[in-house]
Order: sequence, then C-alpha cells, then structure tokens
Amino acid sequence: MDSTLDLLTLGFVPGLSPRAASLLLARGPLAPTLAHPEDHADLLGAAGVTSLRGGSVRREAEVELESARRLGVDVVGRDEHRYPKWLRRTHTPPLALWVRGTLVPDEGESAVAIVGSRAASPLGLGFAERLAGELASAGVVVVSGLARGIDAAAHRGALAASGRTVAVLGSGLDRLYPLENGYLADRIGETGALVSEFPLGTRPWKSNFPRRNRVIAGWARAVVVVEAGERSGALSTARAAADEGRDVMAVPGHPFEPQAEGANALLRDGAALVRGSRDVLAELGVEAPRGREAAPEDAVLRAMTKGVPACVDEIQARSGLALPVVLARLSALELEGSVARLSGGLFAREAPRHGYTRP
Repeated sequence: MDSTLDLLTLGFVPGLSPRAASLLLARGPLAPTLAHPEDHADLLGAAGVTSLRGGSVRREAEVELESARRLGVDVVGRDEHRYPKWLRRTHTPPLALWVRGTLVPDEGESAVAIVGSRAASPLGLGFAERLAGELASAGVVVVSGLARGIDAAAHRGALAASGRTVAVLGSGLDRLYPLENGYLADRIGETGALVSEFPLGTRPWKSNFPRRNRVIAGWARAVVVVEAGERSGALSTARAAADEGRDVMAVPGHPFEPQAEGANALLRDGAALVRGSRDVLAELGVEAPRGREAAPEDAVLRAMTKGVPACVDEIQARSGLALPVVLARLSALELEGSVARLSGGLFAREAPRHGYTRP
C-alpha cells in the first residue's frame, strides 16, 4: 500500500496526467519510484524527474497536509480504507481526495448522481429536488456537483429529507464555487461530505470540471440527468458513467425546450427513462417506500377541475403543497399525459384532443 504522503507527492509532480500517474502506480510500490525517478522518466518527464530529485514536490505535499489539517480538511489517499470503493474501481481514480465531512467507503452501491443544467427550468428544479428527496428517503445517497440549477436542487432535496448527500467540487475546498451555495455547502459538510480532488487554493478553472464530472460518475452506481442542453456538462458525467459501466438514466423533456435536448438524446441512445423515483429505484432493485409518490400527485390532480385550466399559483394554493413539489408533479403528470400545458402558463386536467399549444 502506498502512503497518502507518497500519493500526494506524486500528485504534485508537474505535468503528470491522471493516466500517466495510474500507469506509474501499476509498475509497483510508489516509494522506490519516488526515490529513483530517473528510472521512470518516460512517464514522469524531465521536469518531473527534476522536481522529485530536488525534493520540491515532497515539501509541497507536506505543506499541503499541514494546511489541510489547520482548516479541518482531511486528505484521503486512494489506498486508505476510507476511500470510496466504487471510485477506486474506476480507470483513473484520483490519487487523493480532500474531504470536509465523512466518507462512507461502501456507499457506492446505494449512491445515485443527479446532474443537469445550471440554467434549469422551474419544472426541472422542482423535479430534481423532489426526486432527490424521495431517493434519500429510500436510503439512497445523492451525489452531485454543487453547481447552480439542478445540482443545488438535488442537494437541497436530499437534505430536506434528512438524507445523505455528497458534493464533488471542481475547485479546492477553500475556493468554494459558486459562492452563493456557501450555506448549502456548510449543511452538506455537517451530515454528508464535500469532496475535491484538487489541492487547496485551486480556482474553479473550466478545465477542472470534466475531471470533477468523472469523480461524480465514479462515486455512484447510476447517473440521472434531469435537464441538459445539447452541450451541457452533465452529458460528460453521463459519458463517464457509461465508460465505467454504470447505469445512465434521463428525465424526458418536451422537444421544444432547449434544456431537454441532451436528456432526450440520452434516451434515444438507450438511457433508462425516469418519470419519478420509482423508476430509479426499480433500476437499482430497491423497493420504493409505499405511498411516497402517490399522495402529492393525487393532491395536485384533486386541485385541478376537469376542463377548467388553472395557473401554478392556483394549483399550489388548492393543494397545500410546496411550490417545488407542485412543479415537479405537474412535470411528471404532463409526461404521463394526465395534464396538459396550455398557453399563458396554464395547465389543464386532461389533454385536449388536438394536442396543446405552446406559449
């Protein structure tokens, strides 16, 4: 087993890619490699060999561990027993994880990643929050990326259900992004875990997020895409999940909606259809808690009079449900054909015979 300090030292070698690091580790124990870097110049490169010979990256790793300790952040090497087992099984697992909170190494079997657009619709946000809450209530760990939109909604839903949620960042844990999710991050750290594969002080550079997405995919047994445009970063998470043999699922959207293009494309290519938590739990082989989906849906339908269109505010007032729940159920009912979306932001209990009009 390689020590966390040795793994961290390797991680600080300049220009060393995750793939090259994995190839290097496959050659044998890390300590002799760090002591004789010239024997592995083909992977380390000239700069890497020089930095290891001079001891600069070793000192950098020692300083990092001390800085993390002062901030209350754990640095967990991939050979430690606390390291998530499902993530360790991926093609290029991070050498180390920076963690605020608690790691549960065996939770991958019961973990689902919920990801999607930052510029999500109200219906998408409501659906993601409710989906996460119902999954958390069934004992599923909800994993996401703490981004605006669907990610934040998924974390909120899990927390509201008193469930466990894990947020994987694309920056150092001391460089929280986006800042607006600071309170949410604090709550996640108290009962779940904030995680990054990037050292302290790392800014949220655009190039970090594909690496962040592969960790999200590797952490969980399945990935659910709620809303995603044609170029959404959520699609890279789905691709990473497929590459690792994990389940990929998607929530369908109306073909006129740009946010639905990516999710609909995943469904076209074979992703499992998600209309609610029961679909996800069925894919996982987990029995859904009885009655968790039926009551809100019935309340929404009861709040709507057949043949009389109503706006969302009216439906919420009659149902007594929270707005995100109403939006999520309307979206699900629309997909099932029980409710039609009309022009002017109205909804009708039964779809008109000739379809419905777009605003």
